[in-house]
Formats: sequence, structure tokens, C-alpha cells
Amino acid sequence: MELKILKLNQAAIIPQYAHPGDAGLDLHAIAETEILPGDTQLIKTGIAIALPSGIEAQIRPRSGLALKHGITVLNSPGTIDAGYRGEIGVILINHGKQAFQVIPGMKIAQMVICSVIEAKVAIVETLDNTTRGDDGFGSTG
Repeated sequence: MELKILKLNQAAIIPQYAHPGDAGLDLHAIAETEILPGDTQLIKTGIAIALPSGIEAQIRPRSGLALKHGITVLNSPGTIDAGYRGEIGVILINHGKQAFQVIPGMKIAQMVICSVIEAKVAIVETLDNTTRGDDGFGSTG
């Protein structure tokens, strides 16, 4: 699959896989900002993408930022639908105890390209029985 990327800002860094076989392409910030403890910020990447029908991009946290600083993607995973052509922004939240400085060029998230199955919705009177049934939260102990 070819991923078409439009550079919207001169400071934008084109996403790349860090290693062969990686699932996610690294996304980079284009501007400096500070995220205070407990706060969220929309971090712009300066790029837009064109995905074919049946494909989505998922925006996921970087494990190193989460472990070292308590920084994660708030709506993880964020979804970029095939029809969206605007700038990719990443909503970061600071769960840490100290302010976090985002600097231009910093890797802030990863983007995973995935297939999407479009469901046909059917309204029914009943659902089939299973051994689990309607046992929900905490049902397995």
C-alpha cells in the first residue's frame, strides 16, 4: 500500500518506521509547547495523509514517553478515517508530576496503518446464546 503524505509546514518531518518490521510510523511535533501536569494539548504534525477506502490510521502513544514522563495519547488510539484530508494532530496528556516540554522535531506518537471491516448493521429481536452470555465487568474474577 502506498501512503500519500502532504507536507503542510516546512518544519514537518515525514513519518518513517524506525526499524524494519515496526508496526508504527513515528509522528513528530512541529512547534514548541509545554504540557503542564494534568493538562492536554493538541500537538500539530504539519502533515496530512490520503488513505484509500477500507484503511484507517491509528494514532498510538510512544512507550518511552509514557514510562519516562507520563505522556500519552488521550484518545488512544486516535482514528484517522480514509476520507480525512486535514492536518494530523495528536492530543497529548501529561499524567506526570512535572511540566513536559514538547520541542520541534520530537517524536510524539506513532501511526499504525490498519484495514477496516465495514459492518452492515442489522436490527434483530434476539442474539444467539453463548457460554458467557451477558456477564460483563469483572465476570472472570
